[in-house]
Amino acid sequence: MADIKIVKAVEEAVRAASFLQNQTSLQFLEKASEMISSCYQSGGKLLIAGNGGSLCDAMHFAEEMTGQFRSKRAALAAIALADAGHLSCVANDMGFDSVFSRSIEALGKPDDLLIALSTSGNSMNLVKAMETAKLQQLKTIAFLGKTGGKMKGMADLEWIVSGFPFSDRIQEAHMAAIHIIIESVEARLFYEALV
Repeated sequence: MADIKIVKAVEEAVRAASFLQNQTSLQFLEKASEMISSCYQSGGKLLIAGNGGSLCDAMHFAEEMTGQFRSKRAALAAIALADAGHLSCVANDMGFDSVFSRSIEALGKPDDLLIALSTSGNSMNLVKAMETAKLQQLKTIAFLGKTGGKMKGMADLEWIVSGFPFSDRIQEAHMAAIHIIIESVEARLFYEALV
């Protein structure tokens, strides 16, 4: 018989995945796919930011765009704001709260789209990133958790994975959503046109 703690963890993971089935989540997936596709059709790029595990998710998101997801297709411009030299330079000289906003100041253009990933919504470096993105006329999408935190209401489009006290389950839902969005973007930009 399986360990009760493992069974409980599996049940929580299934509940996190099930969160994608609610109407708000489905609407977010569709709108995020539309916004990202529109960004690419306008000649823009994605800038993707997060802390810790969410930065790893940002890197995963970017590599699926610049590489490929399910089938061969042209590369799509996406940058995870994860350069160690930049992060350590800005954190040392200006403070950790400025690590992402400084990247957006350097790289962001009006046709670009910032995607911010935060399980709490309270990371000041992501709050500042959202503010800088708005000043530079970037569109914004936020993947959030818990109550949405300080970032709630800041993005053009947001998704809050609520009902989970720990970041791991929120990140699992975020990653499933990222994969679904990438699949949808590829279909919109490449495959539907071939049918």
